[in-house]
Amino acid sequence: MTGRTVIRGGLVITASDEIHADVLIEDGRIAALAASGTPAAEAFTAERTIDATGKYVIPGGVDAHTHMELPFGGTFASDTFETGTRAAAWGGTTTIVDFAVQSVGHSLREGLDAWHAKAEGNCAIDYGFHMIVSDVNQETLKEMDLLVEEGVTSFKQFMAYPGVFYSDDGQILRAMQRSAENGGLIMMHAENGIAIDVLVEQALARGETDPRYHGEVRKALLEAEATHRAIKLAQVAGAPLYVVHVSAMEAVAELARARDEGLPVFGETCPQYLFLSTDNLAEPDFAGSKYVCSTPLRPKEHQAKLWQGLRTNDLQVVSTDHCPFCFVGQKELGRGDFSKIPNGLPGVENRMDLLHQAVVDGHISRRRWIEIACAAPARMFGMYPKKGTITPGADADVVIYDPHAEQVVSAETHHMNVDYSAYEGKRLTGRVETVLSRGELVITEREYTGHAGHGVYTPRSTCQYLN
Repeated sequence: MTGRTVIRGGLVITASDEIHADVLIEDGRIAALAASGTPAAEAFTAERTIDATGKYVIPGGVDAHTHMELPFGGTFASDTFETGTRAAAWGGTTTIVDFAVQSVGHSLREGLDAWHAKAEGNCAIDYGFHMIVSDVNQETLKEMDLLVEEGVTSFKQFMAYPGVFYSDDGQILRAMQRSAENGGLIMMHAENGIAIDVLVEQALARGETDPRYHGEVRKALLEAEATHRAIKLAQVAGAPLYVVHVSAMEAVAELARARDEGLPVFGETCPQYLFLSTDNLAEPDFAGSKYVCSTPLRPKEHQAKLWQGLRTNDLQVVSTDHCPFCFVGQKELGRGDFSKIPNGLPGVENRMDLLHQAVVDGHISRRRWIEIACAAPARMFGMYPKKGTITPGADADVVIYDPHAEQVVSAETHHMNVDYSAYEGKRLTGRVETVLSRGELVITEREYTGHAGHGVYTPRSTCQYLN
């Protein structure tokens, strides 16, 4: 009976099923499920029993878009792999996929090695990597093949941030052609960065320096235009495409059109676009800087179209783009010039709860909650059914979730290493109670019992929607 745990009496929810079942865990994996109260379930024996009566038993969340320790705008994201993965666990997320960065003039391998060094031995939960490709050349393209073979199967490019991460259409096309051959997935930050830079310069010249102008210059039409262009380039290359952090209804329309044509095009949105808006960017006394991220927050009317996209599966995944910068000393770098505000929001701890609130509010079903937060990201990035579901053989990444507990989101009580919450004061119904990662208790009845170094690097197969 070594290393056995049984979770009794909960409602097991996956992307496909809801069943009152007991779950047997052995040696870090799901060993069996049986309907609660049946002889099969009664026969489960273990040293540790967790009572989940009246609770949900769900797969650990998979956050496929985080930036721990990311260098940006002369500073670094405030969460380390240690603090960020601990906060993720508190929020019911048991796997992250973070972005290793290739710097211009350096190899992909150097960037990947640097991120392995940051993460190794420091994570409370399991992790994988995507690769940011900032410098497309013959050597880079060859390296992409090698990375796919070793389980780094997705590559991010930027149509934004000229002079930093930006790739032109030719570089994008070359990388897409390579991924069409090697099975990798191109992830695109779709905003017309060249045009945005012109609008930034013009706004600053007019004396429009407050955070709200960040949203005004990064126009929804320039997100839609770049999304359309990325889709067409992918079509020319015969490659699949995943558009990250979709925020605008016009961009959703481009994705929907491409998917209606049968193209292998996918989209992700983030909680900030579903729950926040330009109203937050306009908060007085520079407080709007807390909400500066790219793509930017949009006017409220975009939210309904994003929820609709999640219901119709024109958007498949909700990730956080977790990239926190403290208000004091980091966001404040942009006082008097919105273009110098570090771009990014904290959210890795809030995603599962915010999406459960969306269930309560009637935007999505319980199973869709699990699909967009657990199963779809695991499938998209080659980790299913090891991650993202509760089925025999899967890693025992399991969350006991209390759907009736009430909480108020606050920087006072969150575990992310940042001095504000993007959702300060928001009342939510539903809360994580206990979290297991590969059968080990990381959160035990609202107490952190995990440790840095439990989380292991997880190589990934290619996108499972394309097989």
